[in-house]
Amino acid sequence: MTPSVFEASQLPNQNRVGPYTYVPTEWICILFLVLYSISTIIHLSQAVKFRLWWMLPTATFAGVLEILGWSARLWSSHRPKLLTPYEMQLVGTIIAPTPLVAANFIILGKIINQVGPQYSRLTPKLYTIIFCCFDVICLIVQAFGGASAARAVSQDTSAAMGANIMLGGIAAQLFAIVVYVTLASEFFLRLKFNSPFRHVEQPRILEKGQSAVSKNLRVLICAMAFCTLCIFIRSIYRTVELAGGWFGPVITTQHYFDWLDGAMVTLAIYSLNFFHPGIWLNKENPTGHDLEHAADEEEEEEAEEEAAA
Repeated sequence: MTPSVFEASQLPNQNRVGPYTYVPTEWICILFLVLYSISTIIHLSQAVKFRLWWMLPTATFAGVLEILGWSARLWSSHRPKLLTPYEMQLVGTIIAPTPLVAANFIILGKIINQVGPQYSRLTPKLYTIIFCCFDVICLIVQAFGGASAARAVSQDTSAAMGANIMLGGIAAQLFAIVVYVTLASEFFLRLKFNSPFRHVEQPRILEKGQSAVSKNLRVLICAMAFCTLCIFIRSIYRTVELAGGWFGPVITTQHYFDWLDGAMVTLAIYSLNFFHPGIWLNKENPTGHDLEHAADEEEEEEAEEEAAA
């Protein structure tokens, strides 16, 4: 049987401090805990205010998982050799970004539905079904792998199997993000060059000089791209981390985790706070020109009425 990628570095350093091999820095844990708490509260209030209930099991849930993970790391900063908080942070931080990715999948589907489904290879509904289902599978795989690794650590046995399962889940998520970005890029290119992929019964017809995408949507699209980039960087880090071994140089270096996991996910989740789809995804005005056109028609009608009088 082929040896696991974790076999070469499975033996821990005898001088390590608990399962981390380091003591989590207290003020960093508090900082991220506060940041994630603020973001989660804002996401909850925004979801209720704009009645975007799908933001509850996605961005809001991601924040709750990060709060759980960083609360456990704060606990570990006082009790670094205790296994329970280590297990909690392991599972919490490994799966937290997954629901956030699902939010981006749903937002893209809604943008496509507004701007022009004929330019997309998949229908908006299929984007939500396919990518979110795949995202749930990745979530389950990562959670199972994290729980398995945590149990192995608590029993002082090899965590290689659980770590490999987590690695598989993160690699699958990376693949999904690449496919998602590829399909999104194709959609925007087809939109730009007016090259429809399919026929739709009632395509939106643009007037002369009218932009296909409003300024609001452009801002939201840029925010989505930034959010996706942050999660992608974090996923690459996690892949390298787990591939390097349970006691490898990456997983045992706290600074890498703080910057490439904690900071990246913080930027990603706040990008959807500042550029929330409830604010920037305007269902009534997808192009940014409809209101101006309606105003012009209203002025013309008023002028005609005055002339008739």
